[in-house]
Amino acid sequence: MLYDGAIKFLETACAAMDKKHGTEEAHNNILKAQEIIYELLSSLNYEAGDIAHRLASIYTYMNQKLTEGNISKTKPPLLEVIRYLKELKTAWEGVEEQMSKANSESKASSNSNKDNSSSNSDTKLNITG
Repeated sequence: MLYDGAIKFLETACAAMDKKHGTEEAHNNILKAQEIIYELLSSLNYEAGDIAHRLASIYTYMNQKLTEGNISKTKPPLLEVIRYLKELKTAWEGVEEQMSKANSESKASSNSNKDNSSSNSDTKLNITG
């Protein structure tokens, strides 16, 4: 998941900020996280409704915070973005779980209907045969 990659890069950037000569490493990892967020932003389907516009606002805000953190070389903006990314990841995992459960229930219902119709047709054949 892209969220995992962005989180990893930002955690690495935060760790690099603690190093005496970690400025360049922090900068490079922040840029990698921003590239992921730009990719998420560019992949939004605005025809899907309000959710795409809300995500666009969140992704834009996160990139602004990352720029702020990169310029100031401070962790708080990065930690804020990490928190948002983790929340979004958890939310999407919940959606995925619900969709998987709904698909499983739909397949089970479909199979049950097939079983009923085949047993009904067997019964009909036995009755008329």
